[in-house]
Amino acid sequence: MRILVVEDSKVVSRILQHLIAQELGCEVDFAEDFTSAKKLLASHDYFVAITDLNLPDAQEGEIVKQVLAQQIPCIVLTGSLDSKQRQRLLQLGIVDYILKENRFSYEYAVRLVKRLQRNKHVKVLVADDSVVSRKFVRSLLEQHLYQVIEADDGLSALDVLNTQEDIQLLITDYNMPGLDGFGLILKVRERFTREEMAIIGLSSDDDQSLSARFIKNGANDFLKKPFVHEEFHCRVLNTLDSLDMVRRLWEQANLDYLTEVYNRRYFFSRFEPQLSTLNQKQTAFSVGLLDIDFFKKVNDTYGHDIGDEVLIEFAQRLKQFFGQHFVVARFGGEEFVVAFKGLNGSKAFTLLDKFRANLAASPIKTSDGELNITTSIGVASLTGDSLDNLIQRADKALYDAKESGRNLVCIDS
Repeated sequence: MRILVVEDSKVVSRILQHLIAQELGCEVDFAEDFTSAKKLLASHDYFVAITDLNLPDAQEGEIVKQVLAQQIPCIVLTGSLDSKQRQRLLQLGIVDYILKENRFSYEYAVRLVKRLQRNKHVKVLVADDSVVSRKFVRSLLEQHLYQVIEADDGLSALDVLNTQEDIQLLITDYNMPGLDGFGLILKVRERFTREEMAIIGLSSDDDQSLSARFIKNGANDFLKKPFVHEEFHCRVLNTLDSLDMVRRLWEQANLDYLTEVYNRRYFFSRFEPQLSTLNQKQTAFSVGLLDIDFFKKVNDTYGHDIGDEVLIEFAQRLKQFFGQHFVVARFGGEEFVVAFKGLNGSKAFTLLDKFRANLAASPIKTSDGELNITTSIGVASLTGDSLDNLIQRADKALYDAKESGRNLVCIDS
């Protein structure tokens, strides 16, 4: 990633140089005037440009038009700005403007670049039956580099959600034929939690209760049409920042800090509530309990850092092998569990034995060289008992695998 900074103040340039190096660590080119900036723009591709509005040889903001003409996102720095200039800049399509007041202003500019970097990977679905409104929202989002997908009504939006993965934000109008914004949100919330997707409602109606009704139905925020550019961007950024924070909290609570697979807490909270239904419907459900053979010897011989590398790689192989269809969790230490919903013990045994053989045949690469690692596994399937009892039976089978020589899969009888 390469950034262009156009600023005639050496003090401001030094501050930005320091902050960018500290926060972004990317390549930065500096220009003091319009002439030198044009030369740099002609010879490099830039991710974003941070430009002073008034330069010694271009007092009317010509640099902004030059940057935007080359389809480079532009963040404008200025010592002063009246309402007409502000409106003109926003209509040109800049990312944002920042008044040069103190160090916080420059920190904000650098944070904005980081947000743009993140936004490249954020998918946003816009549902609105008005082509004009939809295209306007799309243009605002694309100024901040979001990936934008359009739907012309609620039913089309549901079709998109069925086919597109990783949509993080839904922006939906209220009045739409077929399925309105409220109905769309209710259906979306049946499938996606607040940790998985954020929703912003839009409407031009004068009904003052709309904002509360949107939020009660499951939206994160509401915006009344017509809205100004800045309010829209602030609402979107705040909503996505909140989504990121909620996700981080959820991950801290439910993912293992080292291996990033699920933890014991998540495993029990997910499957304990399901167990009575699985028993009543006689749905097949099995668990495999895995233990890395002689893991203490790895730590004693090579040190705990190498031991951590082995745990991380072992967990990644489990995720690659099972994670698409089944749940992988770390129970603690070198012990992991795989939950096989829909599989009986015999089928789970077959898959786990294949994983065991693959692991034994493929050494784990560490910073201290390759290590031959094997695993012992115990399998048990649900027979009307509790989750604790099911795990205990898998643990007994795991003990049998160890006692029988390790690098084995044993199934609970």
